[in-house]
Amino acid sequence: MTAEDLRAQDDQARTPRLRRLDRVFPDAPVYFVTATTANRRHLLASSPVHECFIRFANSGAARGAWVGRYVLMPDHLHPFVAFDDEQIRLPTWMKSLKNTISKQLGLNGAAPPHWQKGFFDHVLRSDESYSEKWNYVRDNPVRAGLVLRSDDWPYQGEIHPLDVRGHRPPLQLPLLCWKPSERPNAHL
Repeated sequence: MTAEDLRAQDDQARTPRLRRLDRVFPDAPVYFVTATTANRRHLLASSPVHECFIRFANSGAARGAWVGRYVLMPDHLHPFVAFDDEQIRLPTWMKSLKNTISKQLGLNGAAPPHWQKGFFDHVLRSDESYSEKWNYVRDNPVRAGLVLRSDDWPYQGEIHPLDVRGHRPPLQLPLLCWKPSERPNAHL
C-alpha cells in the first residue's frame, strides 16, 4: 500500500470534525524550532557557523527539508522549516543539523558538548502566526543588546520562502540566502 493509499484510507475513516484539522495542520506544516547550546555557551554567532548552517539548509531541499527564515544567536538558533515527511522528519533533521554544526564547532576549537539535549518546536497554523513569530525572533539580537536594529544582525536570513498553508518551494529555486532587508520583494 502506497503512502497515498494510506492517506486516502485515513481520510475516509475520519469524522467530519477531525477532517477540519486538515485545514489547521496542512500536509507540510512550517515548524518554528529552537535549539540551545550546552550550558548556553556562546558558540553559534560566528561566520564559520553561519556559513555551515547555510550550506546545511541549502542542501536540505534535496532531502525534503526547506529552511525559511532563521536567526543564529550566540547560544541558540531559531529556524523555520517545512518537511516532506515521506523523506525526513523533524527529529532526524535536527540531529543532522546539530551534528553538522558540532563538526564545524570542533574545527573552530570548541570542546564538546555543544548542544542541550532535545529542542523545542511549534507548528505554525497561519501566515499571521509565521509573521508574529518571525517579528519576535528577528528582534532577539536587539533585545539581547547585540545590535541596535534587527537588520544589522549578520547571522540571520532566509533560505526558501515558506508558506504555512502547506506549499513548499519547488526544488529548482535558486539556493540563496537573503538577509530580510535584501530579499527581493522585501517590501511586501
